[in-house]
Amino acid sequence: MNIAAAPTDPPATPPAQLLAWVDTIVAGDSRRILGLTGAPGSGKSTLAQLLVAHAAGRAVLVPMDGFHLANVELARLERAGRKGAPDTFDAVGYAALLHRIRTQQRDEIIYAPEFRREIEEPIAGAIAVRSEHRLIVTEGNYLLLEHGAWSGVRSLLDDVWYVDVDDTLRLQRLISRHVAFGRDESAARAWVAQTDEPNARLIEATRQRADRVVRMPSPPPTGDQR
Repeated sequence: MNIAAAPTDPPATPPAQLLAWVDTIVAGDSRRILGLTGAPGSGKSTLAQLLVAHAAGRAVLVPMDGFHLANVELARLERAGRKGAPDTFDAVGYAALLHRIRTQQRDEIIYAPEFRREIEEPIAGAIAVRSEHRLIVTEGNYLLLEHGAWSGVRSLLDDVWYVDVDDTLRLQRLISRHVAFGRDESAARAWVAQTDEPNARLIEATRQRADRVVRMPSPPPTGDQR
């Protein structure tokens, strides 16, 4: 991966230093909570999984997506057509979990929810956070948002990195993701345009509040340039 930044961005970091940073954290005695944010399709999950795998059992991933409201509740609130927007998550519950993780007691196990795309629903108690985990990685769209209950999240994170990628690739990823989970291509493109991209602009506006900007790589070009 490459690390790049525009002149107004937070400071950039050479890629080798990311894993070196993880090594330092997991070798220490204190816990660190790292937030990864960025627009939908930017590669947050990929980077989070890379960092956690590198830590070899000393880190755990706690995604914000576990706090999606259930589909039945989104339907009751008439928000199902905007699933993924800030008000379709339990932001208060997410902040409460982060606070609990920050104050976790020795030998205590904290269970966090996980979002399962194959059923489009959160599953409670799917992730075990143990007291020996030195690094907690949490990734999600709205970690730096400054309104509503989201405004309390940033203070619960020790570091926040903004994950960035070429917009063309990001949009291709989103369309492919929606098709893979059941939408036809036309519906996938419409969802990206009407839901994902308004959210992306909202997230992009929080970019300068991050500590670092991580530029994810683009694959080499192929013959199909659509």
